[in-house]
Order: sequence, then structure tokens, then C-alpha cells
Amino acid sequence: MLRFWPGLLLLVVSGYAADQERIVTSIVPSLDYGASCWSNLTLTNLGDRVVTVEVEAHREGGGLVGLVGLTPSVLHLNPGERSPHRLDITDESGQGWLKVREHIPSAKLSPAIAVSAATECTIHNQLLTTPRQISYPTRNPWFSGDVEEMHGSIISLVNTSEREAKASLCYSAGNLYSVPTRAHPTPELTLVCSSSSDVQIPPYAARQFPVQREGNTYFSIKTQGEAIVLQMLKPVESGVKVYKVDSSITFGGEVTGEK
Repeated sequence: MLRFWPGLLLLVVSGYAADQERIVTSIVPSLDYGASCWSNLTLTNLGDRVVTVEVEAHREGGGLVGLVGLTPSVLHLNPGERSPHRLDITDESGQGWLKVREHIPSAKLSPAIAVSAATECTIHNQLLTTPRQISYPTRNPWFSGDVEEMHGSIISLVNTSEREAKASLCYSAGNLYSVPTRAHPTPELTLVCSSSSDVQIPPYAARQFPVQREGNTYFSIKTQGEAIVLQMLKPVESGVKVYKVDSSITFGGEVTGEK
């Protein structure tokens, strides 16, 4: 007859759980590509152990794309090793994005891979380099605000999920309305959208939306999706269509009540 000691069983299970592998995922959006623009990714192992990293690159429309000189898209980086790569897209223009997965073999270990990226564009015989920041997807992120300090800016959106998502845009001139009821005789004022649109975002696709349209003074975007990344991009200088990430913008979390 076999006997199992509950205390020993608990110890074994707990030890197994502590050593389970986990994956840390980083998203790098807004990677321009085309005839005059290209984007680079650099992975650096800051740890003291060999690290396994998967890199998944997507076109603007969502399709997979390779990295120059990287087949398959799995790397094993030695301690201190630095690995640069470039999106392998030359047949079209757009804004792609990258998903970087770092495999961590034990819960006792911390992430060790530093992810950095930049877009380079040649405009009027000048080479302009703009860094791209890592983002992390959230459910149903949203943003709203006055456009006075966001002239020329655009919202970059990436649907990192295999399911479709939705974005609702509102461009307003600042007009407000309310509808009193018996239950709420003094309801909260709501902005009137002078221009609005609902946009369906396919799986793994990226889209960009300007915050200004027809003289609006207020802009808002609400999304519905499992894993969406939003970034605010500011133009580098007037007349040049190159944008840098505005890290001062904060996006809202999940909208209560929406699915």
C-alpha cells in the first residue's frame, strides 16, 4: 500500500510552481518602413546567463514579416551580447510593429533583455533618426483631451490580439449637451462630436489617427479589444512627416462595462 504525506506533496508542488517558465512580452509599435524609411531593433542581454528570445514582426495590415538575416526568429543571446536587426520590408510603405518574447526559465529570475528600436528616414538628403519606445498592451485603453498642445500629433494604435478590435473616434468643437430625466434631473454634460467614426481593426493590424480634423478643439478615442497598444506621436519638426513618441501622454485603462 502506498501512502502520501500531505506536507511532502505540498512541498513538491510548490517547488515545481516556483521553477515554472514564464514569458515576458514587449511591444514596439510605430516602426516606419518604405522606400525612404526603415526601422531597426536592438536586443541586449544585460544578464549573466544565456537568454532565449523570440521576435515576431508584423506589417501594418497585420501580416507577418521577417527580420533581415534572422531565420528562424528565435535567438539565444549570451551574457552581454548585443543583437541588431532590421525589418525586412522593401515592397511597400507603412507602420509595422514588433513583439518580443523573453523566456525566463524560473520565477526566481528577472528579465534580462533590453529592447530598443528606432526609425530612420531620408528626407531632403537628411537622415532623421527617431527612437521608438516599448509599450505593453491593455484591454480597452482610451484617451481624451484638448488638442491645443497636440498640434500635428497622431495616435498610433496596434491590435496585438488574434481577434478583431474596434476604435471609436470623436472630434469635437467643444459643444456640450445633456438630457435631463426624472432619475437624473441634472445629468453630466456630454461633448457633441462634430465628426465621429468607428473603425474596425483586424487582428495584428496597426492604424494611425490624427488628433486634429476640421478645426476641432477636443479629441477622444475609445477602444474595445483584448490587447491594444496606444501611443501619442508628435511631429519632429514642421513640414517633415517624422514623428517621435510623446511619453508625457497617459492613456486610460479598461473602460468599465465594455467588452
